[in-house]
Amino acid sequence: MLLVRHTEVARAWRGRCYGQSDMGLSREGMRHARTLAAALACEPVAAIVHSGLRRTHMLAQLLARRTGVTPLADPQWRERAFGDWEGRSWDTIWRTTGDAMDGMMTDPDGFRPGGGETGAELAARCRAAWHTLPTNGLVVLIAHGGPIGSIRAAAAGAALGKVTHFVPKLGDAARLSRAAFECHRA
Repeated sequence: MLLVRHTEVARAWRGRCYGQSDMGLSREGMRHARTLAAALACEPVAAIVHSGLRRTHMLAQLLARRTGVTPLADPQWRERAFGDWEGRSWDTIWRTTGDAMDGMMTDPDGFRPGGGETGAELAARCRAAWHTLPTNGLVVLIAHGGPIGSIRAAAAGAALGKVTHFVPKLGDAARLSRAAFECHRA
């Protein structure tokens, strides 16, 4: 399994909480996606799964053109829902809520950023989605920081409050075996 985080989003969204909001890639993000697709196409790709949001769909389509593999959209792999925080700048959120956003790490079972999804709900959604992924050959999952971090943290046996330590940078890929996930998942 290759877990790939989308590349840089459109400049208008820089510094903003975007969660499940749907936007495309910046020019740099598109260049990075082309380079990334070329590198990923060197792998023996058997399946491509993406969240269905434009920022993952664009990379999935580029990879599909190079591999001939038809991508599958699965909305279970969308980013965490941030409720009414989505579209707002992180600075504005900080000014209006203070350190409330720390609840994402300190209270992953109960804190709902902007009234959205808890960390526990995100993790449960991603664990369920994991079991629906194709099982034959190399699967390239193109998703978002939260879902990838949740799956990697579960595979490592880490607490939900540590998910941010498992979030890859934009455009980075991480390998994860099914066996590692099954061995450590909660």
